[in-house]
This record gives sequence, structure tokens and C-alpha cells, in this order.
Amino acid sequence: MEGRRVEDRQLDALLERLDAIHAELRTLNRRLESGENLIPLVHQIAQLSDSLQALAYAALGREGPSVRRRRTG
Repeated sequence: MEGRRVEDRQLDALLERLDAIHAELRTLNRRLESGENLIPLVHQIAQLSDSLQALAYAALGREGPSVRRRRTG
């Protein structure tokens, strides 16, 4: 009968460890899923940045900006 109690304890410990692993996997899966949803957003932000840069250069025209420098002294 004593051997049976040890086996039950080992089984309980094993089940607790499996539950902990299961919970961790759920957390990792949630994080992974939320990260995958951000990929299209990151791509769109990169495209927007490129478009804004192109607009800025187009606004400068052929000659570029005229910058007046202040004289110090």
C-alpha cells in the first residue's frame, strides 16, 4: 500500500508539471498570434515612411532647399 501512495504522489507531481507546461504554451501561443497580426502593420508603416520621404524630396524641387545661415560673431 505504501508503494501505491508514492506512485500517486509522483503522478500528481507529473500532472502539476504538465499543467504548468500547458499554461506556458498557451501564453507563448497568445504572444505569437498577436505578433503575427503586427506584421502587416509594420509593412504598411514602412511603405508610408517611404512615401513621405518621396513627397518631401518632390516638394524640394530640382534645386533643393534654400537655407539661410546666420552669421555669428
